Amino acid sequence: MLSQFYAVIAAGFPLIVLIRFLARQFYWQVLDLIPTDFRHPLHWNQTRMSSAAFLRTLIPAALLLAPALSAQEPAGQLDASPALFTIMAALNASGYSEGLQSPNTHPLRRQMIAWVEQRKPPSLDKIRDFITERRADNPSTELARYVTLALSTTGPPNFKPRFDANLMPPETLPLEGLLPLLARFHREAELDEAFQRAQPWFEQAIAQYHQPVTEAVLEANSYLRNPTSGLRGRRFQIFVELLAPPNFVISRLLGDEFFVIVTPSPRPRVRDIRHAYLDYLIDPLAIRYGSALDTKKPLADLALGSPLLAEEYKNDFSRLAAKSAVYAVEARLARAQDSALVQQAMREGFILTAAFYDALAGYEKQEESFALYFRKMIESIDLAREDRRIAQIDFASAPAVRKVDTPSPPPQSPAEKDLEQAEKLYEARDFEAAAVLFRRLYASDAAPPLKARATYGLGRIAAQQKNLELSQQWFERTLELNPEPFERAWTLVYLGRLARAARDPELAIRHYKAALAVEGSSEAARKAAQSELAQVAAQLQPPQAP
Repeated sequence: MLSQFYAVIAAGFPLIVLIRFLARQFYWQVLDLIPTDFRHPLHWNQTRMSSAAFLRTLIPAALLLAPALSAQEPAGQLDASPALFTIMAALNASGYSEGLQSPNTHPLRRQMIAWVEQRKPPSLDKIRDFITERRADNPSTELARYVTLALSTTGPPNFKPRFDANLMPPETLPLEGLLPLLARFHREAELDEAFQRAQPWFEQAIAQYHQPVTEAVLEANSYLRNPTSGLRGRRFQIFVELLAPPNFVISRLLGDEFFVIVTPSPRPRVRDIRHAYLDYLIDPLAIRYGSALDTKKPLADLALGSPLLAEEYKNDFSRLAAKSAVYAVEARLARAQDSALVQQAMREGFILTAAFYDALAGYEKQEESFALYFRKMIESIDLAREDRRIAQIDFASAPAVRKVDTPSPPPQSPAEKDLEQAEKLYEARDFEAAAVLFRRLYASDAAPPLKARATYGLGRIAAQQKNLELSQQWFERTLELNPEPFERAWTLVYLGRLARAARDPELAIRHYKAALAVEGSSEAARKAAQSELAQVAAQLQPPQAP
């Protein structure tokens, strides 16, 4: 109970109500032991975000306000999923191109397409045929159901279903034949190694989410006066998936596990994660207080006229009530734009949002937790008043359009400006002026990859001027400076050409093969290396006897 005492203080409770609060919390934990959830354990929803990683870390403070219970409840995590990684690699390699040309698509996505192409896994043709035959009506639906499939499996190496057949999400049933192929694909495409190599990318992405998500979850817990991280035995899990198209947040409730999948975006989609976390906390309460909700069920028919409301909410009044309460809490947290948020939720079919928003004013004036007070909020709903209020709603026919949040590009450094100008001079064949800028950058204290771009430029200039020995020196220096994939691959291609000019075909072959092994290289560099490697290999073939 001491941990709950600290949690209550963190949530801002007056000292005089601590004893009553802790007594109620003890009562609530006893109630948790009573199995009242007889509803089907699987329900889910998808939200398309409106705008254009391996750091395994527990979200601190906000999800660990009750340390004494942490051994019994899995804490929320921010992580990446090998199962999602594999299924997105297979989907992309099979031609799924949604968002591939977007500037917000993560570079790892194209690198993994190239990785799979280089390994030519025999299972890919069957996977491609399987996916093509079951193509969804739109790319968003296709992404959502394959994400659900990944979350419903044990992941690599076996990809076995996690649930009995009658409990698998319906949208995954036509896709279960893919699972044995995924197990083969994972092995043949060497995705364990690829997953490990991708860790720095995931670490970087997860680090961007860590602090803002911690703050958002703490804000939700504080408002709801939630001293644990949800109900006993439930889990909240966030996955960052860099191989997926950008600007998506997908949430899935599978059994007792609530998953949130975020894909690349200009800025962390923290509000969407907070929304999912509130849903994770509030939805079980709507089930617990089902008997109180049943008395308000006559209002359910009034939501049927909303063209935007998903069938899961039209067919499940407790889900509709829970989601309405989520929007109401978000509106109270927003303060400045609260009324607009309430009206938008009502227009999209969440017809109890306004009623819950009004009831939250009373909740804020007393000391009970939201989990205990929610029954009173339900009981306060006046059927006649809400009938009149809902009758005045003009249901929206299209979702609200949010402004795209595109960050401004960072200002160029002096070194980057020199490089840009030097490349322009090189393209204009003003080699002397370009060399001056490249040399200035090479002599500066710039980072090694930037210096590598300068030596790469000097190597090309020396090659253009037929100074092959100097060109080779500059290219060899480039490789020593840890260049980016683009410069590394092209440098190896140039070294292959220089070796051919020096009549050293074996050295040329080694350089071309090294170029082909560079992950993330340009398609033009790969094609040049392949073509020239084939030419050298053909020249080494002994002549055939007549």
